[in-house]
Amino acid sequence: MDFKLQHTDGLSKARAGLITTDHGQIETPIFMPVGTQGAVKAVHMPELENDIKAEIILGNTYHLYLRPGLEILRQAGGLHKFNSWNKPILTDSGGFQVFSLAENRKLTEEGAIFRSHIDGSKHIFTPESVMDIERTIGADIMMAFDECTPGDADYAYAKKSLDLTERWLDRCIKRFNKTECEYGYKQALFPIVQGCVYPDLRIRAAENVASKGADGNAIGGLAVGEPTEKMYEMIEVVNEILPADKPRYLMGVGTPANILEAIERGVDMFDCIMPTRNGRNGQLFTRNGIMNMRNKKWANDFSLLEENGASFVDTLYSKAYLRHLFITNEILGLQIASIHNLAFYLWLVKEARQHIIMGDFSIWKKSMIENVSRRL
Repeated sequence: MDFKLQHTDGLSKARAGLITTDHGQIETPIFMPVGTQGAVKAVHMPELENDIKAEIILGNTYHLYLRPGLEILRQAGGLHKFNSWNKPILTDSGGFQVFSLAENRKLTEEGAIFRSHIDGSKHIFTPESVMDIERTIGADIMMAFDECTPGDADYAYAKKSLDLTERWLDRCIKRFNKTECEYGYKQALFPIVQGCVYPDLRIRAAENVASKGADGNAIGGLAVGEPTEKMYEMIEVVNEILPADKPRYLMGVGTPANILEAIERGVDMFDCIMPTRNGRNGQLFTRNGIMNMRNKKWANDFSLLEENGASFVDTLYSKAYLRHLFITNEILGLQIASIHNLAFYLWLVKEARQHIIMGDFSIWKKSMIENVSRRL
């Protein structure tokens, strides 16, 4: 994987860059739609590529390991061929999913022992096995196995967790360097900076990660219960240390405002389930604000979903029609809202990129945050 830093904003740390993988190029800043189980919910691959204009999507190691399982993925030739997505894919390591199984998992020095949420069967993830699983899935970018601490963890727990994550990282790197992709193309490994909300732990973690010389680096363990301002503080602390010539990926974040704030602080890559999850619940993100499509105020509003919107659905359907679909529980409503929200998120980061290149990102970002945060 290669990364070229192309432009920087004169008034902030915002950057525009280009990531090159064997499955194509990615212009940053970029938002990555989440395809947890090999599919972005309610969205076809041609819609992702041609209408939403996604350049990279995510797969989830924990879920793909359980279903369809590694043997099916291997027989298919990897996730790209299994789900017919020919552009880059990133897989998380399953660390967050294991973290969320608090009552059904146990952490040891060896790894994480957990029970499947599907049938209760017992499994273990180790740094070595996770590297092997991600090799079999075939993602262009693989994430290191870590423990994700909750945002309200006390210092002693956060330090103990970081100690374990750093030992696991060394084992991930060792296994990664001893293995190769099963399908003949290059894969990259991103370490993850943890440390909860404690600046000294984040500094230590970022220095350790930076020393590994990886193709890119991630910031994890944020947007998990800590105050928003604390999240921004941790991003600033970490990005002072992570190398500027490598992409920086903020995991699992977030709202449109979160993304713009993080771009201003030097983050390049984002993912979040919010566009599709909130969309399926009737919430639309637009450049003028947020709409709850179940509200009666839209019942006889026959204007388009968004004038000059980013997706083809914006040019076809009215607010009144989409509200009707949600009120009657028509599946099409979930699909329209998901496509709209993903297209909006991709539009937002592409606009951010253009304003970084033009040199007026900070000015544009201030007014845009006010717009996208407004409740309509």
